[in-house]
Amino acid sequence: MLIGVHPNDAGGIDMAVRRAAAAGATALQVFSAKPQFYNEKISVRPERAQRFRQAMAECGLSRDGCLVHAAYVLNTASPEPEKAERAALGLAKELERTEALGAFACCFHPGSAQDGDAASAIDRVGDAVARAAASVPGSARVLIENTAGAGRTMGRTPEEIAGMLRRVPAELRARAGYGLDTCHLFASGLDFTSSREAARALIDRFCDVIGEAPAFLHCNDSEGAFGSNRDRHALIGAGQVGTEPFAWLLQDARLRGVPCILETPHARETVADDDASPDPYDVDMVIRLRELAG
Repeated sequence: MLIGVHPNDAGGIDMAVRRAAAAGATALQVFSAKPQFYNEKISVRPERAQRFRQAMAECGLSRDGCLVHAAYVLNTASPEPEKAERAALGLAKELERTEALGAFACCFHPGSAQDGDAASAIDRVGDAVARAAASVPGSARVLIENTAGAGRTMGRTPEEIAGMLRRVPAELRARAGYGLDTCHLFASGLDFTSSREAARALIDRFCDVIGEAPAFLHCNDSEGAFGSNRDRHALIGAGQVGTEPFAWLLQDARLRGVPCILETPHARETVADDDASPDPYDVDMVIRLRELAG
């Protein structure tokens, strides 16, 4: 099982690698740039990429378990041309930085249609994915993350994600895909918690509608209630999802071998740049997921 965390990157993303490994993780997620900005003109300095790759090798972590999370502000669904253009450029740069770091993929939130129509928003997201894949040589993938469904956010359902991926030309389709966030599923009112059969049926639905299995799983409990559309993560077993539903997902054969990344709260808000010790909550959560995976 590729069980991972998204560690604090104080001191550089190479230090995030070392903190992930110290937590017992076999996978990790990082930001390639500050997530509060578009970063459409930011590249990875060669020495920074080298330090990251070296830390990955020294810690025994593989490309297959390394995921980059795109900036939060990218709204590729926006009906405002300037914002949609900057978001598309930002997504392409995310993929470029992902390739430079040697990660297997970057994931992103599709964004909101705002006051525009949903069909056009879905097309814009898919076109941004296609544009990124066409402009960045290599094998790193762009993965759409399902959303919690607040407001006019796109990507809540498998049908919306399938519509986005249909915009990607056949010759680029292998460079695109999707992943699932458990908090988002729960908050958007998609049931995987009532029974093992419900969890299996939900994965069936995504696989059948989109035509492929998820490429990653974000393992997060939810502070908000079922169908609340609140994207607020909690420690596994400390939220509204509970513990057993994570076992149902982790034991599904279609999710074996994909990175299962925790985005749960940390015990320490700040970390010294040279402190490679793991966050205590990350240690506990990695152990918990391994137990649940069986």
